[in-house]
Amino acid sequence: MARVWVAKRGLHCVLNVGTYRDSEFREARAWGVMLADMARHLSDALVAAGLETSSASALDEIRDTMARELRSPTSEATGGFKQTKQ
Repeated sequence: MARVWVAKRGLHCVLNVGTYRDSEFREARAWGVMLADMARHLSDALVAAGLETSSASALDEIRDTMARELRSPTSEATGGFKQTKQ
C-alpha cells in the first residue's frame, strides 16, 4: 500500500489508495491499522538493532512524535496524486 524513501533530504512516497474500495472495510481505517502495525514493527526493529532498549518506550516515542507532527507539521506536504484505474 505504500513505498517510502528519503532522497535529496526529503521524504518521497508512493501511496496505493483504493485497495478497499469494494470492501466493507473503510480505506482510512485500513491505513490506520497499517500505520499502527508498521509502528510496532519499527519499535521492535529499533530494539533488535540496539538503538532502543524497550519496544514499549520506542513505540511511545513514535506515537507521541506522530501526534505532535500531525498537530503541528515541521514541513509542508508537497506533490500530487495520480489516480489509476482499478
